[in-house]
Amino acid sequence: MPAYKEITVWEDNNTLINHTYLLEGDKMHAYIRYGTDKEIWFKKPIQIDKRGRKFEELKDNPFSGIGGTIATTKEIIGSKGQKYIVNLEENTCTCPGFTFRGACKHITELETA
Repeated sequence: MPAYKEITVWEDNNTLINHTYLLEGDKMHAYIRYGTDKEIWFKKPIQIDKRGRKFEELKDNPFSGIGGTIATTKEIIGSKGQKYIVNLEENTCTCPGFTFRGACKHITELETA
């Protein structure tokens, strides 16, 4: 998944406030605030409005643990034999528990494994 540095020139000609984003189409998975190296990840990707903004793809991806690839998934067998897909990068699961609560034991089990 590619990383982008925002290069928008704002009305006050200040480009120093632009952040670095991990984008997949119009979905933002994570960002790094300007002046820091702290990655802020979202549990679920959020929509980003790119209108009036400019971005430059970075050759060296500053985000850790993703290796420049699209999300890794793992198939899990539930307690009653059902098959669910856990997305390890987005921390999502196809089980009913995650659908209703936004969290489930399948993700927790993989995180502690």
